Amino acid sequence: MKKLMAVCCAMFVSIALNAQVIIKNGDAVAFMGDSITQQGNGSSAGYVNLVMKGLEVAGVKAKKIPAGVSGNKSNNMLDRLDRAVIAKKPQWMTFSCGVNDVWHGEKGIPLEKYKENVTKIFDKCAAAGVKVIVLTATMIGEDPANPNNRKLAAYNEWLRAEAKKRNLPIADLNADMQAMLAEIRKTDKSRGNKITRDGVHMAYRGNCMMAWGVLRAMGVDESLKGAIFAEFDKAPGAYEVSVKISAEEYAKIVKEAAASEKGFKEYAREKLLK
Repeated sequence: MKKLMAVCCAMFVSIALNAQVIIKNGDAVAFMGDSITQQGNGSSAGYVNLVMKGLEVAGVKAKKIPAGVSGNKSNNMLDRLDRAVIAKKPQWMTFSCGVNDVWHGEKGIPLEKYKENVTKIFDKCAAAGVKVIVLTATMIGEDPANPNNRKLAAYNEWLRAEAKKRNLPIADLNADMQAMLAEIRKTDKSRGNKITRDGVHMAYRGNCMMAWGVLRAMGVDESLKGAIFAEFDKAPGAYEVSVKISAEEYAKIVKEAAASEKGFKEYAREKLLK
């Protein structure tokens, strides 16, 4: 009897938490963005796939529509919105845009034109019944005081205001990224990037930061964070380990991999973990 009650209680809690999530079972979510989003879908440990994993933990089975294209700015996203997103009829679209508009300098998009482009994107989505989740643009270099990030601040300030005006959910990833870096640097004084690979594109910690920010904006309860991050940590491709071996050792692994009918990388990974 007690066991049955515990199961019923767990089911009730799960249903209650699920009810807070704005993404529902069967919904399609388009992920509009640039190379950060494209790479976020290209790896199992990328933020797009981590978002989908987090939704599963929250009890929601949704469909993803990848829509990240490297180098894209707001004008490019406006140009391809119809075919990349609206034509596929998703219920939701996450919108990550602004890094290249600033980072590309003279070939970028000035703030006023950015506002015009993004306004049109939001209007077209609203007309098509696609609900938008706004993502503030992440940092350009892990230094909030550099010229690019000072310029980007105005773009994000407008995004926050526009999301509030339209009552759109927002994941303030720029603020999350700054807070995460500040926390890391309290104890880690070493040089080099901490959560990105190159100052812009996310390493595993950055992908986790982005995914959790998006999941929070989707209404995923804070109480699920531990379980969700435990699943994040199981994603292949989070880290790459390189070891130096002799030609003799390499030839042996190649031969053993062939005999096992596994790919070289899969076999080498298993051998490394023994």
